[in-house]
Amino acid sequence: MDEIKQQFYTMSKNDALTAMNTKRSGLSKAEAEKRLLAYGKNKLKAGKKKTVFGIFMAQFANVMIWVLIAAAVISAVLKEPLDAIIIGVVILLNAVLGTIQEARAEQALAALTEMAAPTARVVRDGRSAVIKAEDVVPGDIVHIEAGDNVPADLRLIETAALKAEESALTGESLPVEKDEDAVCKADALAGDRLNMVFMGSAITYGRGLGVVVHTGMDTEMGKIAESLGEADKDETPLQRKLAEISKVISIAVVIIAIVMFGVGVLIMGTDIFDMFLTSVSLAVAAIPEGLVAVITIVLALGMQRMADRGAIIRKLPAVETLGSTRVICSDKTGTLTQNVMTVVESWPKTELGDMLACMVYCNDSSPDENGAMVGDPTETALLDYALDNGWSLKTIQARTRDAEIPFDSERKLMTVMKSGKAYTKGAPDVLIDRCTHILKNGKAVVLDEEMREKVRLHNAKMADEALRVLAFAEKEISPEDMRDIGGIEKGLTLIGLCGMIDPPREEAKAAVTACREAGIKPVMITGDHAATAKAIALELGILKPGDGIMTGDELNKTSEEILDEQCGNVSVYARVAPEHKVRIVKAFQKKGMVVAMTGDGVNDAPALKTADIGVGMGITGTDVSKAAADMVLTDDNFATIVKAVEAGRKVYQNIKKTVRFLLSSNAGEVIALFTATLLGMRLLGPIHILWINLVTDTFPALALGLEPAEGDVMKYPPRDPKVPLIDGRMWAGIAFTGVFEAVLTLAAFMIGRTVSQEYAVTMAFVTLGLSQLFAAYGARSEHVSVWSLGLFKNRIMLLALAVSSLLQVSVVLIPALRRIFELDMLSGIHWLIVIGMSALMLVFSEVEKAVARRRRKHKSLEI
Repeated sequence: MDEIKQQFYTMSKNDALTAMNTKRSGLSKAEAEKRLLAYGKNKLKAGKKKTVFGIFMAQFANVMIWVLIAAAVISAVLKEPLDAIIIGVVILLNAVLGTIQEARAEQALAALTEMAAPTARVVRDGRSAVIKAEDVVPGDIVHIEAGDNVPADLRLIETAALKAEESALTGESLPVEKDEDAVCKADALAGDRLNMVFMGSAITYGRGLGVVVHTGMDTEMGKIAESLGEADKDETPLQRKLAEISKVISIAVVIIAIVMFGVGVLIMGTDIFDMFLTSVSLAVAAIPEGLVAVITIVLALGMQRMADRGAIIRKLPAVETLGSTRVICSDKTGTLTQNVMTVVESWPKTELGDMLACMVYCNDSSPDENGAMVGDPTETALLDYALDNGWSLKTIQARTRDAEIPFDSERKLMTVMKSGKAYTKGAPDVLIDRCTHILKNGKAVVLDEEMREKVRLHNAKMADEALRVLAFAEKEISPEDMRDIGGIEKGLTLIGLCGMIDPPREEAKAAVTACREAGIKPVMITGDHAATAKAIALELGILKPGDGIMTGDELNKTSEEILDEQCGNVSVYARVAPEHKVRIVKAFQKKGMVVAMTGDGVNDAPALKTADIGVGMGITGTDVSKAAADMVLTDDNFATIVKAVEAGRKVYQNIKKTVRFLLSSNAGEVIALFTATLLGMRLLGPIHILWINLVTDTFPALALGLEPAEGDVMKYPPRDPKVPLIDGRMWAGIAFTGVFEAVLTLAAFMIGRTVSQEYAVTMAFVTLGLSQLFAAYGARSEHVSVWSLGLFKNRIMLLALAVSSLLQVSVVLIPALRRIFELDMLSGIHWLIVIGMSALMLVFSEVEKAVARRRRKHKSLEI
């Protein structure tokens, strides 16, 4: 389609509309669908995705796998084809299971990405509609305003004080002011095209309307994307720690295996090939090759569960960081409250007619096709109030404006010019000071100090009643006044005040209580009046006796040192600007606290990035704030943050259980093999160890990751992120468990040795595998008995143990497999012995927990 090749920045806005064969009323639905087929989805070409084959091949990028392959080749050369086949089959099974796990993790993460997809507001069939950004097509008319990310390259056809931040494209850090009437030269660079906005840039001020001229890879951003490769994926601190642990263990075990090989061949005179296989067995037993993969799956499953609860985790590290959260800094409106504003009071009643006109014209919200108001909750409340007081829906839909000065957080005002009059609404403490007159019985009279004080007292009275108060003013203007936009918001005539309320969410109070029980400090940060913030904070339980309230003005006068000292005692920050949030976050962080911060505006992005957990709002949040966040709430609900913290704690708790189980299992294998080798016994071969790892490291480990939380995880203080994943006590527990597992295995071997070598290997093989499964069942909690946990509470664990047990014993029970693994059929009494000895692993686990509980009890009594 030739029109896409044109340089639209060299055209007038009307010529651009003609070239794109569209108009201000937008495309029809049918035409949009036709163009979507012609141009394709509006998205950048995805980085090279991992194919199933690629994931499968990656499973072989492991030193130990190649050692095993070498062992298989040597076995074949030495005319031991059965060993070669068995090792090959087990390697293949490991690779297949690893591929399935990783592919599922990729799918889970892709599903979460889809849930967080950005949207765009377009005009279709003459009506405003919100669609996925990827469905935007050339010729669409798109609405943009402060806080939006631009969904495609647009030729602007309407602007109102519009500014865009284009640093991603141009490197220019300052926002660029846009002008729909500008016509640029053909050689103008992207940064000089003042009549265009580009995909990926952020609108920082004002609003505008544009026609889509380029989508997807045809955009300026698309040209950059052509040269970019696949972005690196987040690797969590936990994954890095686990990878380091695996690396250290791997190096240590390889050294031990080499030493053992040397001792066996040179000192004990063992056959070279047998000793090589024994050394390989030791290395295979010790190296937790599946550890990082299993933990990644547990994290991905945790992310999916959080998404089901309304918290979309955008960055994987957030899952583990949530468990350490000590402070949750939350906005009030919509997060702690219902975000359903209702005007309940206006003052004075005598000027209601002028006030309603100001409410309607100085308002960016509008009715949808069903008559429901769409937009900012405060503004929709004003339109609903106007409807309740005589304004018609048709009149509201037909309103226009001559010009405007958009709202921004610095001025805290919005002004609209209509038919020779300026209407202004904003924060009372700001707007009252800009008024020189007040409307009284329809006439402007001088606003003297006595009357000004009366207005302020009425404002304070409304605020003390937990009402959000807005002030309204007007001013007659002439065409000459329009030339001095800055002067329009001075010398105004005050119309009056209105008070509205956004009631607290019912579930927020319980969530605040849960925070305090969990050792988490809830903090309210709001732009509202201090009195309003105080009333809501008291009702929710955020503000307790002795807690302080600090305003934005007080923050400006407070040094960093004093704020660092006082922040722990302040629970409410009122009348603050977005930039204050960064200071508040840093003050808590200097105290060593992990901070979660909510935000929904463009200016909240720095605070969201500074916080340990940036929480974006899925409903009211801007694209910029969502992009900066680690987590996005689909319901904008404070209670959902608390649920996510609880889920994060559960995930971390289960990860610790999984790590301990896997390392203690490997420790048992290493100790058993090493001891047997020193005693001159051939305990188990590589295929036996590989099979046991395959059976025990997969299903039970994943089932531990899905274990329900033991007790109430929100009854304890947050974990210290500086404490290592595996502390001294945990290493001791891993060692003791490994030793006991090895003792059971060697005891079974010695009992079987009275019959034959094959019988001994069989008993050791079954005992080692089953004892690890009993250990997995006992590992469901570090302190709580399995009886207290509920024997059948984790059905996934029961299923995993059933499947793993069946796989383990089938090797002995099925004659063909028994021959392949060079095992012997056990008698009934010996089956009872190996099962009984394996079950002792659960008894050991319960005794260890009982000792730990007694120690903790004595310690608490001493304190």
